[in-house]
Amino acid sequence: MRQIQFREAICEAMSEEMRKDESIYLMGEEVAEYNGAYKASKGMLDEFGEKRVIDTPISELGFAGIGVGSTMTGNRPIIEFMTFNFALVGIDQIINNAAKIRQMSGGQFPCPIVFRGPTGSAGQLAATHSQAFESWYANCPGLKVIVPSNPYDAKGLLKSAIRDNDPVIFMESEQMYGDKGEVPEEEYLIPIGKAEVTKQGNDVTIVSFGKIMKEVNKAAEKLQEENINVEIIDLRTVRPLDYETIYESVKKTNRLVIVEEAWPFGNVSTEITYQVQNTAFDYLDAPIFKINTADTPAPYSPTLLKEWLPNYNDIIKAVNKVMYKQ
Repeated sequence: MRQIQFREAICEAMSEEMRKDESIYLMGEEVAEYNGAYKASKGMLDEFGEKRVIDTPISELGFAGIGVGSTMTGNRPIIEFMTFNFALVGIDQIINNAAKIRQMSGGQFPCPIVFRGPTGSAGQLAATHSQAFESWYANCPGLKVIVPSNPYDAKGLLKSAIRDNDPVIFMESEQMYGDKGEVPEEEYLIPIGKAEVTKQGNDVTIVSFGKIMKEVNKAAEKLQEENINVEIIDLRTVRPLDYETIYESVKKTNRLVIVEEAWPFGNVSTEITYQVQNTAFDYLDAPIFKINTADTPAPYSPTLLKEWLPNYNDIIKAVNKVMYKQ
């Protein structure tokens, strides 16, 4: 099977759907003439023209609002934020209009829109450009939140998101755009709301999503050398969240570690922790352990940033802790 980059998978998903449906268009900063800030829309202006691949001013509130309004006239926009840090400028349109318009209109106006772009830390980008907002958006009823960890999932999930009649927050990573992975040439879709068990194991369940999955996989390899066989679940979708896959895994392993690139208070791992202890408490042989970033704004210093972010050593220590090996 061919291998393509994450950015190419994103581009293929958008292009394939736009060829099938003329109501779909892409809008955002530098998506057209510059081929996208991360080259995720390379060649799309040439194929689809300036009416369907649209460069915008630096005005997230404005073009997010235009996108939401256009769904009410039959369009299916894809809105790219250069980073979800900038989506804070347009969050009123996302939360108060996109997420609520179906209910407020009594079902007359669905809102088939995808807001996509990178989330989380991407190196030395400092405090205001290194934030993870998955849990913020997942907190809002009416939104679906997707965070793929590899090119295959990115393409299949983005195609499903574009076809969905509800607003979808599709979160990527600047540090994944160059990642390569196997992606079929034939069409495929991945259902929204279904997690994947990427590695079978019996000792500990590790749940994560997005680019931090790289650290999880690295930790799993190291732990295997110690004869600790972890089971890995890639959530893929944060809302709706696939609780059943987590419950079934915990019933088998009796231990749970959750890894998330987000501040510790009130995040996705907090929600999973509550639901597992509420539903599968009797199967737990150890307290649930969650790993997050430090509870501070992201530092600029590479030395401090390394300490701020979760890494595979943190995961190994957590697994040993829930197995009472420390």
